[in-house]
Amino acid sequence: MIEKYAQFVGEEEINAIIKLAERLEDLSILHVNSTAAGGGVAEILNRMVPLMRGLGLRVDWRVIKGDEEFFTVTKTFHNALQGTVSEVPEQYYAIYDKWQEINATELDLDYDVVFIHDPQPAGLIKYRKKGKWIWRCHIDLSTPHPQVWAFLKRYVSNYDLAIFHIPEFARDDLDVPQLIIPPSIDPLSPKNRELPNSAIERIVRKFDVDLDRPILLQIARFDWAKDPIGVIESYKLAKRHTPELQLVYLGSPAHDDPEGEIVYKKTVEAAGNDRDIHLLMLPPDSHIEVNAFQRAATVVMQKSIREGFGLTVSEALWKGKPVIGGKAGGIKIQVIHGVTGFLATSARTAAHYVTLLLREKELREQMGAAGREHVRRNFLITHHLRRYLMAIAYVTGRHKK
Repeated sequence: MIEKYAQFVGEEEINAIIKLAERLEDLSILHVNSTAAGGGVAEILNRMVPLMRGLGLRVDWRVIKGDEEFFTVTKTFHNALQGTVSEVPEQYYAIYDKWQEINATELDLDYDVVFIHDPQPAGLIKYRKKGKWIWRCHIDLSTPHPQVWAFLKRYVSNYDLAIFHIPEFARDDLDVPQLIIPPSIDPLSPKNRELPNSAIERIVRKFDVDLDRPILLQIARFDWAKDPIGVIESYKLAKRHTPELQLVYLGSPAHDDPEGEIVYKKTVEAAGNDRDIHLLMLPPDSHIEVNAFQRAATVVMQKSIREGFGLTVSEALWKGKPVIGGKAGGIKIQVIHGVTGFLATSARTAAHYVTLLLREKELREQMGAAGREHVRRNFLITHHLRRYLMAIAYVTGRHKK
């Protein structure tokens, strides 16, 4: 399976991955997260786990359980750790701990290496019986809520290794070895593989979007951190200069995000009666639809005000589309300002860059080509996989062989 990626990264990279995996073949490896679908973590694991197994590794993936109350708690923690919530009810900490215990009794955690993804299952470390445990953080921890971080840190401090997306997310107050490993996209997945024009046209027209007019696109959950209201404001400002402009905001629900429905309703209100605004709520597995819209878009936006990484940026860049991104989290290492797109901190600035790119086709094409190469060099799943294998080798001492 891994050999198929040589067309993107070369034989030398593939051989290095195979040799590294050979050192780890006798280890049992477990990934644990909070949802099987919806969001970047689940999407990565859906591609990463089969690749690891294809290398001869013994890898399993488990998803924790929780009721609506628990996921309300973890969503609040998520927002608080990213600095967007100031008040956290005291009883939330006990609810979190209760569900860690419940999941520890129902999950088999007896593995040589355990990857725990994000805060939701981080407390499982309390129930470790053996093995090396790695905390894989996918969110922005640069300015966390002090009390929530102090609570979570009690658990994270017991891990053997912590992995973050970018250096500014790492923690000086955490006495655990830390690595920087950006996430990735899979160029052979349904979301990123090449599509015939006939399929693109069929899918986009199905949602009453006009392919003969420019399309501004944002792919994101309906989440305040993704700034959907700001996206609509940017679109409205840009439409003054390009009246034929259409906006497509495509999101998917996730069972661990109970706030999504509220944000969606507020976004619908902000859109009003503008028939050129298309707010699409599609199932999490609508990968072909996402692929088609990214290829059909004229300009792609990811106007997040808080972001862990924002893999939709790399997805769009891989398809040769310039991206206007918020100056947040991992977007800043994907969107190289003036090279692969533009960074914007306000709706007015974003609208300015939308208008510029709509007018300048040559600039769009130059940025699109630069963006695809940037992703090829840095954010494909093969790079991610190799770094995960190196992390496993490090915590188990196999790097010394």
